[in-house]
Amino acid sequence: MSAHATPYAADERTTLLAFLDSHRDLLRRKTEGLDAAQLAATLAPSDLTLGGMLKHLAYVEDWWIGVNLAGLEPQAPFDDVDWDADGDWDWHSATEQTPNELRALFDSFVARSDSLIAGADSLDVIARRRHPHSGEGLSLRWILVHLIEEYAQHNGHADLIRQSIDGSVG
Repeated sequence: MSAHATPYAADERTTLLAFLDSHRDLLRRKTEGLDAAQLAATLAPSDLTLGGMLKHLAYVEDWWIGVNLAGLEPQAPFDDVDWDADGDWDWHSATEQTPNELRALFDSFVARSDSLIAGADSLDVIARRRHPHSGEGLSLRWILVHLIEEYAQHNGHADLIRQSIDGSVG
């Protein structure tokens, strides 16, 4: 079994984390070897880019694990964004960074998330931040499933964009 293969029979935490890692690795594979212009390429009619996806998912890691689960303040570069001025800043600003900067940003937030997740005693841990509308607590279990859902959605987009760039599939 490879480092991030999803196990067929494991406890819930191991299974969820393996699926999350598998999706993170898929995004890395979909963006590897591409230059800045390729990371900024779109597939009409969408304006999604692979570079934007790296930055957006770094933000998703920061938001759900850092801010919600751990109760930390947003980290740079997401800490001083005027989200009201541009609700898709993470997507739009990716073109201002090099491929190496985008990959490093993504990897740094994944590593931080992994560290914070490892500090949680169980999947039943309730996030420090409550749901803004209902006031309900969010369990680590729910957050992990939501992250898997988010990655799955964007990895589908990544498949199409990457194939349009150089024909790579799989």
